[in-house]
Amino acid sequence: MHIENLFSTLWSQYIKLAPQAFDIKELFSQTQTRPIMNDHIALRTLSCKKCNIDVLAKSFIDLGYEKKDYYDFKNKKLNAHHFIHKNLKYPKVFISELKVEKFDKEIQDLLNSLVEQIPDDIVNTSSILSSSRHWDISYTVYKKLYEKSEYAAWFYVFGYCANHFTININELENFETLESVNTFLKNNGYKLNTTGGEIKGNKEVFLEQSSTLAQVIPIKFSDGTYSIPSCFYEFAKRYVNKDNNLYQGFVMNSADKIFESTNLR
Repeated sequence: MHIENLFSTLWSQYIKLAPQAFDIKELFSQTQTRPIMNDHIALRTLSCKKCNIDVLAKSFIDLGYEKKDYYDFKNKKLNAHHFIHKNLKYPKVFISELKVEKFDKEIQDLLNSLVEQIPDDIVNTSSILSSSRHWDISYTVYKKLYEKSEYAAWFYVFGYCANHFTININELENFETLESVNTFLKNNGYKLNTTGGEIKGNKEVFLEQSSTLAQVIPIKFSDGTYSIPSCFYEFAKRYVNKDNNLYQGFVMNSADKIFESTNLR
């Protein structure tokens, strides 16, 4: 699969889960003549050998991506890596995984049972990236998982899909600051993730980020239909670093707060 086709597939799936992302992109598109550029996407998975970060990353590495920095979110029990293509016009990829072994046996058994239901024939192909979930879900189990880990509960419901896309603010024609982007979003009725402030990071760490709150959508569980947060849209402004290059990495403290865009509220 070509890179553009892969991201197109992920985008099509993503806007079904968060239709407001399509509307937001259209809003920004109306303000400029160039296409809206995507800074990065994020994917979530579990640390199990069958479906860990390296398994999901294989499809990107086959397309020319390289593994970069490692991140350890101890409080959220997460690992992560980001991946960059040799051609920087392509979006960066941020893949995280839940440390299954850090949970009690009941939760470990539950999560491992999900992994067992992933068909072997898609595990090492790019189709896993947009394959959603491969198991039935109940709201009772969702709530139990949420008590232990929001991330685990989100993955239980949505499985494999882009958790978010990100508008590259550097490439916008009429918005020079992230503050102006946030004001534009709020003026158009969108709510932002304010955990740690509307803007996470600063010029000193070479990256500023903000995000919408994940769109709440109805989900059919085996024991009823309930509305829960799905996916969100992020916005990133990058700065030139000490090497006089545009910073291409991520800031762990900021990413930690961005994760909370999918919290229940």
